[in-house]
Amino acid sequence: MNMSLMSQSSDDSLNVLIGDDHRLLGEAVANLLKTSAGYGVATAESYEATLAALAGGGFDVVLLDLKMPGMNGLTSVKQVVDKAAPARVVLFTGQVDRHFLNSALEFGVRGLIPKTMPLQSLLSVIQLIASGQVFVPMQDSDSRSQTQSDAPLTEKEHFVLSRAAEGLTNKEIARDMAISEVSVKMHMRAICRKLDARNRAHAVMISRERALL
Repeated sequence: MNMSLMSQSSDDSLNVLIGDDHRLLGEAVANLLKTSAGYGVATAESYEATLAALAGGGFDVVLLDLKMPGMNGLTSVKQVVDKAAPARVVLFTGQVDRHFLNSALEFGVRGLIPKTMPLQSLLSVIQLIASGQVFVPMQDSDSRSQTQSDAPLTEKEHFVLSRAAEGLTNKEIARDMAISEVSVKMHMRAICRKLDARNRAHAVMISRERALL
């Protein structure tokens, strides 16, 4: 199940679950917490292992990687948040699309910890999350605006993108949406512009990298 207990915890410790399949990074974070007073740490390297760990309860903070095996975008994030309650879940990942992050926050996620954050800064951020506050680094939430549009995808654009990811043609998408093929092409152009994609295949690839689908 790829789950391991890194240190024993006491009743008054802050118990952290690290859900991340990048073993070196996970172990580095776990070792940092383990050597700091007042932390109990467990790791899980897949979505299923994370849920299994949460079934046992006892965690205060969950660091959740979006790219673990078994993760399926916002659906998986919401399931982890629901399963973890009352523990606080924070995304622990690289770049995240602003629309995705906003949706995750609405589900109850307590913020974002970039994997580029210095390890020593993690302690104060985890304490902040554990206290019930939300942490979203300003530079991570705003940096993407320097290179591409801030405008999120509309509901129709999300629909077009999801159908394109399933392999549907413009004609099939148009039929599902009861619109013309020309309208579908216009939506796709808008999607490519917002995602800075070269074509629909590139847009699908980018959207999966950013957990939009």
